[in-house]
Amino acid sequence: MSARAPKPAEAGSDRPLLEHEIRRDGRVIVTLKARRTDAGITVDSQVYPITGEVGEAGLARPFTFSTIDHARRFVDEALVAFEYLNCTIA
Repeated sequence: MSARAPKPAEAGSDRPLLEHEIRRDGRVIVTLKARRTDAGITVDSQVYPITGEVGEAGLARPFTFSTIDHARRFVDEALVAFEYLNCTIA
């Protein structure tokens, strides 16, 4: 990990603050992207059904947090849960 912190993204910016892709058996099952908004930090999740067809639209759900620390804690705990489920984090 680099000692230099990335520049913070501006509110409404397309550049994600955090971005993770979770795979199971090589197939993407979840994407998590955090971005700064006027309301705080929003983590956009996209969940793809494991029994669905490849390329099938996923279920999108945003989670809004007041600070980046709260959003990062949410994402970190989600990543740990997926690791326990034998998923690969990218």
